[in-house]
Amino acid sequence: MQHRLKALAALCAAAAGAAQAQTEDMAGVVVVTANRNEHASINVPAAIDVIGADRIRDGQMRVNASEALVAVPGLVVQNRQNYAQDLQISSRGFGARSAFGVRGVRLIADGIPATMPDGQGQAATFNLDRAQRIEVLRGPFSALYGNHAGGVVQLFTEDGKAPSSVETAVMGGSDGTRKVDISAQGRQDGFGYVLDASRFDTDGYREHSAARRDQTYAKLSFEPSTQSKLTVVASGLRQKDTQDPLGVQWATWLRDPRAGEIDASDTASPKRTFAERYNTRKSIDHQQIGATYDQHFGENRLRVMAYGGNREVIQYQSFSRAFQAPPTHSGGVVDFDRDFHGAAISWLDVRRFASGVLRTTVGVDFDHSSDDRSGYENFVGATFGVRGALRRDEKDVVSNTDPYVQTEWQSGAWQLSAGLRHSRVKVEVNDHFLGNGNDSGNLTFVRSTPVVGVLYKAAPSLNLYASAARGFETPTLNELFYSGTGAGFNFGLRPARSKHLELGAKMQLDERTRMDVAVFEVRTRDELVVDVSSGGRTSYRNASKTLRQGVEVSADSDLGGGFSARLALTALRAVYDQAFGAVQEGSRLPGVPRGTAFGELAWKEQNGRFGAALEAVANTRVYVEDSNSEKAAPGYGVLNLRANASQRSRGWFFREFIRLNNLLDKTYVGSVIVGDSSKRYYEAAPGRTWQAGITAQYSF
Repeated sequence: MQHRLKALAALCAAAAGAAQAQTEDMAGVVVVTANRNEHASINVPAAIDVIGADRIRDGQMRVNASEALVAVPGLVVQNRQNYAQDLQISSRGFGARSAFGVRGVRLIADGIPATMPDGQGQAATFNLDRAQRIEVLRGPFSALYGNHAGGVVQLFTEDGKAPSSVETAVMGGSDGTRKVDISAQGRQDGFGYVLDASRFDTDGYREHSAARRDQTYAKLSFEPSTQSKLTVVASGLRQKDTQDPLGVQWATWLRDPRAGEIDASDTASPKRTFAERYNTRKSIDHQQIGATYDQHFGENRLRVMAYGGNREVIQYQSFSRAFQAPPTHSGGVVDFDRDFHGAAISWLDVRRFASGVLRTTVGVDFDHSSDDRSGYENFVGATFGVRGALRRDEKDVVSNTDPYVQTEWQSGAWQLSAGLRHSRVKVEVNDHFLGNGNDSGNLTFVRSTPVVGVLYKAAPSLNLYASAARGFETPTLNELFYSGTGAGFNFGLRPARSKHLELGAKMQLDERTRMDVAVFEVRTRDELVVDVSSGGRTSYRNASKTLRQGVEVSADSDLGGGFSARLALTALRAVYDQAFGAVQEGSRLPGVPRGTAFGELAWKEQNGRFGAALEAVANTRVYVEDSNSEKAAPGYGVLNLRANASQRSRGWFFREFIRLNNLLDKTYVGSVIVGDSSKRYYEAAPGRTWQAGITAQYSF
């Protein structure tokens, strides 16, 4: 770690020397995620990147957040080619173990949580068609958002604006992929609206991976006065019988990356896969609505937020204990109906203090979810993949109440920041199915997470910063549901506790080139690791200490002549710092690559009518389980090419794009299922694929 700090110091010194000729403070993209109020990103003592609307929308089908987030250092976003399990998102190694959904990283959309109070979230609920920007915060300051450790991904959608317009987009691509989107937006007399609806279909790259996703979205904004604003956002996500291809063993992947794993125990159909035999699939029906209200009193501000919704999920998994008696598990069918709601209030106070400006935010967050959860056998007689006998019936309630305070003092070249959040997360289980014992009980996790940071403007074009925090991760409901291979609710899990340190530099190397560098270290106790994973069901346990040390570098440059470049590099050493069981000290954390890289060379015609870009994405190998003894998923590097065009004619605006992914047709493992007890760790990425689309917009 010392040699990395020395390298950072040398780089900062070189930038400081070049900065002497600069006479003006550099402009930066405005962000709000770290300090909860507007700042140029260069003036924030934290690693934070912003993905703008052009990168999210241009040359993309806007189906998966991975399309845009691949350009962020420190973040690994893997498309599993499995819409039943959502994306795999990890930040600085946190979240890589998640069997489905996103954990360890907090998701927020338009100020409203997309992460449940237990720490589990779904990126599929993000509406990328109307996205304005995505802010990605890593490191210590994410501790001020509560129960997670890795970072915060916050989506902001566009507001309605004049003139009013309607828009439709039609897109398609390889493997029967197609999408239709229609939207309308406008603004008049202080009232703005954005409406959007889309349908996405795919036959899937992998066997048994077809999916249909319907999304709806509405955003209404009101400005009762010049000092106030009310925003109401409603969204819906529906996926019916989304097929789950599952993972495969290494030999199967080598034989055919598209293939599923053959179920050797299926004597009736010897060539049938687990996914086919059990018809593994998931249905999701998710709706929510939320509102935020801002009232300004001069520089001070009051913000109030409230939200609520419902999520219904039915999932058919690929395991069964058909001949086990008495029943000691929840069966192969998961069925839950979740109601959730929450509220938040905060006050921003701005005043002059000791020859500087003091900004203090005080607030409290409250979140609550209640699940009516059932489990069933996934067979009736000799037929699998159907709902059978009841094996689980319970009510699960999770709630949190988190007061916090965050303050920042700025004077001259110095900016000092500090914050404290007190989290109280309560889990309650009321078991109604007593044939396998009574799992009723409750858990309460309480933790205070402080953070401090300092930023020094060493030169007009160079800012240096340091920050530190304590963080924690409680087990999610999905991690608490099972103990080992067959027992019930796991009340013995403890939250993971972490200490974060970060040093960074943000610099303008010249008027066209911006570079950010961050060096970090995270030490964690009671790390949550996979105990047993099989057929879609995963149980967890607490392990020993872990250590994460890394460097992140991002650079953007305007090369002239319409050319621009983007570079994002990550080097991460994530290891067990203490042996446990059969895992030796120094073993790599599974699911976490040692290095990732993204590079892009883009060109845009002077009038913006034509553009093209070449992208390069590379990951090092990834271990699949804690002992590192199984075959690691090999590293890979792929090239992607995109081109776009646009035309205007009176009130019409047309945009077209074409994209070729994996240009050289590489065969590689795109993501892994950590710790699968059947060694079905590997999920294949597609070979060369194409996408194309056209958008037509009419403004009134």
